[in-house]
Amino acid sequence: MKLTHTVLFENIKISLDSIRSHLLRASLTVLIIAFGIMALVGILTAIDSIKLSITDNFARLGANSFSIQNRTLIQTGGNFQSQWFSRITYDEAVAFKERFDFPAYVSIQVPGTGSATARYASRETNPNIRIIGSDENYLLTSGAELERGRNFSNPELLYGANVVLLGYDVASTLFPNNEDPLGEIVSIASQRYQVIGVLSRQGAGLGFSEDLNCVIPYRTVRQNFSRPNMNYTINVSSYTLEGLEEAIDEATGLFRVIRGDRFGDPNSFDVSKSDNIAQALLENIRFVTLAATIIGLITLAGAAIGLMNIMLVSVTERTQEIGIRKALGATRANIKQQFLSEAIVICQIGGIVGIIFGMLAGNGISVIVGSPFIIPWMWIISGVLLCLGVGLVAGYYPAAKASRLDPIESLRYE
Repeated sequence: MKLTHTVLFENIKISLDSIRSHLLRASLTVLIIAFGIMALVGILTAIDSIKLSITDNFARLGANSFSIQNRTLIQTGGNFQSQWFSRITYDEAVAFKERFDFPAYVSIQVPGTGSATARYASRETNPNIRIIGSDENYLLTSGAELERGRNFSNPELLYGANVVLLGYDVASTLFPNNEDPLGEIVSIASQRYQVIGVLSRQGAGLGFSEDLNCVIPYRTVRQNFSRPNMNYTINVSSYTLEGLEEAIDEATGLFRVIRGDRFGDPNSFDVSKSDNIAQALLENIRFVTLAATIIGLITLAGAAIGLMNIMLVSVTERTQEIGIRKALGATRANIKQQFLSEAIVICQIGGIVGIIFGMLAGNGISVIVGSPFIIPWMWIISGVLLCLGVGLVAGYYPAAKASRLDPIESLRYE
């Protein structure tokens, strides 16, 4: 029998009245369902935030970019582990840049430190400034842009001058009142540098802020942050996307020669496209998504059992009410629809509460990893449908039991 709008709204009204009359019991059921939906929506929203952060972070490098480094990700079973090769030396990196004649930009990078403090006058940053040594092509291969100032000049790179490109947050901390930092002298890790440029805001990725980076010439890193066995990374960006694969082949062949790899031996280095790294990380997150979904569904299964138990108790308590309704002409279908509606209404209230708190919890992770606020429409719709399914499954047996009660016996029930 198809419900009319009048009967549907009447059933919903009766359901809400029943929930109000048994508020504590209904509230506990709503909370159980809300926790299940919150776990599901919250974790999956957080995972979407992490995926977006990974995608955006590597997209900055460009689809036509790749890196040569001494570390690669290998898959063992369902996990990714790092495999290390011998370090890439200064001479190898410089030799590659000088000899690579493919139409592409080549940049050399070397880390200085990740815990420096920057100072200017009486102002200073937290000790979390990352010093990167690079060259004139850093901006072209890293996806960074200059907000003001200029790039490194050839003499500054050649002689290892103490000049710096400040990250956006570093400049904002040291020069907060719209002061012009260009030409000023700042102290970073006990060394004095002249500011020649400020990088545009890049935001955070994977929990690390790109705006806390300070870029200096790589020869300056060799002088000011000298240490044994410094390891270099080579970033390459081909002029066109169509030339990427050819550029990778050329770079691989040249660097094998520079590293002295023998014919038939595997590469003693890794060549990674930015999107390959992103895909490897996203593939690993897929298992977390599966585990989170299973946890959420188990919680919802527990909520369904709790709801069914409460509905059975409700049927017992309202036996006389069912008898009166049948005596007044209510059919078995009417009784079944009434109790099913009550189960679905309780589930949907719990679902709405769970979706709201799950969305807030998931976007809390978005703030941490630097992703924008996400409205997870797919998980919201999934949550509503899941609650509908839980209501139907948990409410059907109690509703069927109520509809089969004998009206005469029901009226005698004490």
